[in-house]
Amino acid sequence: MLVAGLTGNIGMGKSYVLSVFEGLGAITIDSDGIVDILMRDRLIIKKIAGLLGKEVIKRNGGLDKAVIANIIFNNNMLRAKLEALLHPLVFKKIDSFLAGISKKKCIVIVEVPLLFEGNYQKYFDRTITVYTNKKTAFERLKLAGISKVQALKRMNAQMPITNKKKLAEYTIDNSGTKLNTRRQVKLIYRSLFEEMVQI
Repeated sequence: MLVAGLTGNIGMGKSYVLSVFEGLGAITIDSDGIVDILMRDRLIIKKIAGLLGKEVIKRNGGLDKAVIANIIFNNNMLRAKLEALLHPLVFKKIDSFLAGISKKKCIVIVEVPLLFEGNYQKYFDRTITVYTNKKTAFERLKLAGISKVQALKRMNAQMPITNKKKLAEYTIDNSGTKLNTRRQVKLIYRSLFEEMVQI
């Protein structure tokens, strides 16, 4: 088994790249998806409300992600505390999943937005950074209903993409067409596959 961490900044296409890897035969894990599951847990909801305030809880008892985002992207200390609460639980879930397939000859791609910010590269055999220019990211986020002001706050909360590109073993330029991106992903997958069969 070879495990690669996939990262990039908001609006740069990590999820699309992850789906391409999956189409090529990789086992994929979306850490944001794990966070979504955790945030439906009653105990986690209680802890987050204790940290950020009761206004993060909706009438149905679930968490209001928009309110949470507004709070944490305007308060670095609270964002760090929320990450300190959730990230160990996310990696516990990832570790549990990987333990169940550890004897298989396979490639696993784990999407981790804050891979380098949290110094999580030690968990992975290889790291991959997806990037675009800011203009392209803003345009994509606008289509997703995220304003430029909101997008800037979220980008500023992440490590500059130029740094992430330098830290990763592989990079994918997702500024162009989907076909161009798929070509890059295929080359990386082939390289990872060749490395995996030798393990």
